[in-house]
Amino acid sequence: MSADPKVIRQKIQRLQAGARPRVLDLFSGCGGISLGFQSAGYEIVAAIENDPEAARSHGLNFHHGDDRHSIARDITATSPADLATALGLGPAAGAFDVIVGGPPCQAFARVGRSKLREIAEHPEAFRHDPRARLYIEYLSYVEACAPLAVVIENVPDMLNHGGHNLAAEIGEILASKDYVVRYTLLNAAFYGVPQMRERMILVAIRKELADDVEFPSPTHWIDLPSGYQGSRAVALKLATRKDLLTAATTASAYKAAPEADETLPPAISTEQAIGDLPEIMARELFAEGVLRRGTRRLDVMLPYGGHNKQNDYVNSMRAWPGFEGGSHVRDHVIRYLPRDYRIFAGLKPGDQYPEAHRYALSLFEAELERLEALGAKPGVDSPEWDLLKAAFVPPYDAGKFPNKWRKMEAVTPARTLLAHLGKDGYSHIHYDSRQARPISVREAARLQSFPDGFRFAGTMNPAFRQIGNAVPPLLARAIAQTLRSQLVGEASDQLPLAAGAKR
Repeated sequence: MSADPKVIRQKIQRLQAGARPRVLDLFSGCGGISLGFQSAGYEIVAAIENDPEAARSHGLNFHHGDDRHSIARDITATSPADLATALGLGPAAGAFDVIVGGPPCQAFARVGRSKLREIAEHPEAFRHDPRARLYIEYLSYVEACAPLAVVIENVPDMLNHGGHNLAAEIGEILASKDYVVRYTLLNAAFYGVPQMRERMILVAIRKELADDVEFPSPTHWIDLPSGYQGSRAVALKLATRKDLLTAATTASAYKAAPEADETLPPAISTEQAIGDLPEIMARELFAEGVLRRGTRRLDVMLPYGGHNKQNDYVNSMRAWPGFEGGSHVRDHVIRYLPRDYRIFAGLKPGDQYPEAHRYALSLFEAELERLEALGAKPGVDSPEWDLLKAAFVPPYDAGKFPNKWRKMEAVTPARTLLAHLGKDGYSHIHYDSRQARPISVREAARLQSFPDGFRFAGTMNPAFRQIGNAVPPLLARAIAQTLRSQLVGEASDQLPLAAGAKR
C-alpha cells in the first residue's frame, strides 16, 4: 500500500516552513542514534525499546524522565496507532518525519528475497514466524507512519549473512514503496569517534525529495588495521558482485562511502578521549578495601581533579549542549577483578589473552618459588596447589580464547566496544599499567562519544550493555546532518549542534 500523497506533501511543507524533522527511534536502546539526530536539529518525538533500563535511559535523557517515554515497549505488542495514542501524538501517519533504528535482521538469512517481498505485501502471513516478527513490525511502522526518510543501522555481516545480502533485500522492499535507497559501510573512527567501529548504514528517502542518497564525508583519517580491511572485504563480497544485481537491487544498491585522506586530522585516540578522567588505581583501592565485591551503582561523583588533559574532544564531551558534565564525573566505576589487576599491570599495549595467560603463569611460578623458600610450597596437583593456581591464573584455554582479553593502545582509537562489556571488561583493559584495570562505565561512554552529562539508568552491568549496543552519537550526527541537508536543502555546516535547538 502506497503512502497518502497528501500526508507526504504536508510533511514536506512543514519542513520547508522551518520545522524540525520529527524522529521515531525503533529499537532505540539508550539513545545513541537519538542523541546524534537531536544534536543535528531533529526532534526526538518517540522511541520503542524492549529493555527496561535502556528504555528508562532514553526517557531520562530525551523526555526528562516522563513516564510515558520511559516505559519498555515490545514492538510486537505495540502498534503504531497504540504508540501515537499513548504519547498524545495524533494519527501515526502524520506524527513522524524520519524513522531510525536497527531491527534484528540476522534471522532472515534463510527467509530469502521472495518471502521478504511477501512479508511486505502480506504481513499477517508470517506473524507466526519468530524469525520474521521483528522485521515485520519494523516494516509495519514504515507503512503506517509514512516517513520521509528511513535510516537503518546494523553490523557489516548483514551484507553477507548466510549467502544473503539482507541490506539489498530490505532496500528492494523500501524501493517498491517509493523510496530512493542506498546502503554503505561507515567506520566511526572517520567521524570523530575514538573507536574503530564498522557499521552498515542504509538510508531511504522519499523519491519526492531526492534522486539519490548522500553519505557524510569523513572528518578524520586513520589507516585501519588489516583485520578491519579484511572483514570489510568479506562483507562487501555480495554487494559488489555485478552478476547478482537485478533491476530491483540496482534501484537500492550499495554505494561506496566518501573516502578519507591523510590531509584530514588524525582519528581521536583512546588517550585523547579518556586521559583527562580521574585515575582509578585498582590495586591500591583493592588493598585498602575501598574496591569490594558487590553491585556498582552509578551515583558516585568524582571531581575531575588535577589529572586534566584537555583537548577539543574532551571539551566537546564535557560541554555538549544539554548534556554538560559539570564539575564532577558520573558513572566512573569499574569491575571487581582482584585476581587480574596484577596481570593487567604486566601487559603491554596490544597484548591479548595468550600474553596475559603466559604472564599469569609467570606470576604463579614466582609465588611457588617464594613459598618454596619458606618451606610452604604445596604439593603438585594437590587441592592447595589448585587453589593457589586459581588465585593467579585465569581458567580459559589460551588456544581457544585468543581474543578474550586486549590491552588498549593509548595512541589509536579503541577497538569495537561490544554489549558483552556488561559481562566482563577484558576486551578493553586500560592502557595505563599503573591503573591496571578495565575501563569504567564513563570511559566506555566516552569511547562511544556519549557526552559526560548523558545518564544511564540501572547499575554498572546494564550501563555497559547499553553503551556497547549503542550507535556512536557522533557517527549518528554525521549521518543526520547529511540527511537533513537532503530533506530541507540546508548545508550541513549550517545545522545547529545544540541538543534540542529550536527551529
